Amino acid sequence: MTWDDIDWSALERLRARFLSTDLKGGPYWTSPGDLAAYDFTFAERIGWKWDHVLRELKLRGWHPRTRTVLDWGCGSGIAARRVIAAYGAENFDSLTVWDHSPLACNFAAEAAGAAFPSLRISQATPGLLTASEPIGLLVVSHVLNELPADALAALRSLIARADAVLWVEPGTHAVSRQLGALREHYRATFQIAAPCPHQAACPVFTESNARHWCHFFAPPPSEIFADSNWVKFGQRAGIDLRSLPYCFFALDRTAPHDPTGETAGPASTLPLSRVIGRVEHFKPYARWLNCDTTGLVELELPRRADGALFKQLERTKAPLVYRWQRDGDKVLGGEALK
Repeated sequence: MTWDDIDWSALERLRARFLSTDLKGGPYWTSPGDLAAYDFTFAERIGWKWDHVLRELKLRGWHPRTRTVLDWGCGSGIAARRVIAAYGAENFDSLTVWDHSPLACNFAAEAAGAAFPSLRISQATPGLLTASEPIGLLVVSHVLNELPADALAALRSLIARADAVLWVEPGTHAVSRQLGALREHYRATFQIAAPCPHQAACPVFTESNARHWCHFFAPPPSEIFADSNWVKFGQRAGIDLRSLPYCFFALDRTAPHDPTGETAGPASTLPLSRVIGRVEHFKPYARWLNCDTTGLVELELPRRADGALFKQLERTKAPLVYRWQRDGDKVLGGEALK
């Protein structure tokens, strides 16, 4: 697939469907060409979100402890391909894909086979989906606002069989809080590897934090802004190419349980923090919403306190996982997790 091959009418039809309030009407792929055009454009943007999530997981010291992957609701299969590429195909034995669209299953399996020739790739059978044996790493991406109750119940049955779960969704208020509610349900049986810096109840769900939601922003590749094809795509699709909001969680049943959330990163007496959303920059200070073992709090970094850190927070494209030196809600310094 190249930009010259793009079926713009198919992309416009898919975009209209994505924006529809009724996303539970069944598969929206009508041909392999739909999936190829989607994979080259919309799915690539989802891939950039996955790249950022996987970068954070590596910073946090997490890696899959299983050699089998199931991509549920796979679409074009971009999520599983990003996961396998990030950790190396040599570290996996098999990939199984499932989608309610046979067209999507076929495309995802073929694309993965082309990317990873040595990997054993199959499509999920009804027997596998309803069995009871462990399924290894479960990958889920951008499905939550499309799931009817029975599909969500089927997915939850799979989570109960998974050794680990990587789940990425759009970073909207409604979807993030839906995903957060699932996080609350599973924290009793899984270690939360990311994004949370703790294993406690999510502070977003306290009454005082109702306006907040757990979300982050992935940086798109800088070269796309000088690429006329991506610019044209953004204009025709009505998309701000600069903005890639997402939410996610990574659950691991086999990780050692550590209620302090300090299983990864360098030893430190300072608690781990995750910045929620974006850092706001003003001339004299920077401000952000911070999550750590104490809950959600708005922090400020006076520019004069640490000019280098102020600039770093303004320019970095890395996941915003830090250990702060604080005096109350004022940050005096800090180090990014490396």
